[in-house]
Amino acid sequence: MARGRRSKGGKGKRSNKDPYRSNLEREFAKNLKARSVDFGYETEKISYVIDHKYCPDFILEKKDGTTMIIEVKGFLDSSDRRKMLAVKKQNPDLDIRFIFGDSQKKIIKGSKTTYAIWSKKNGFKFADKSLPSEWKKELL
Repeated sequence: MARGRRSKGGKGKRSNKDPYRSNLEREFAKNLKARSVDFGYETEKISYVIDHKYCPDFILEKKDGTTMIIEVKGFLDSSDRRKMLAVKKQNPDLDIRFIFGDSQKKIIKGSKTTYAIWSKKNGFKFADKSLPSEWKKELL
């Protein structure tokens, strides 16, 4: 195992000479080196999933026996975007759609990406303020 090595692409501003994120990590590494302990520093990435439950705003029954999930959003922040992408990835058969207050709103100030662009890019159907008549035709 390499001594004090870090993986490429780590977060934070660190030089190659000092790869540690904090003084505590730096001091701990010094302690390991002083005690001749081989170690790796940020050499691996370990995947994990945090179990959460998603509670849809509206569930509508469709003629084909499936459901249409409607999420109504006036504001779609980064945590909501991450959540919805995770829900979609882990439940690919769900028909999740958005009703936005304004789909032309930017996802963050200064961004070129609107809620509409983000939705299209990520495969979500969307509309502004009310249920589109095309969607209504799919319902019981």
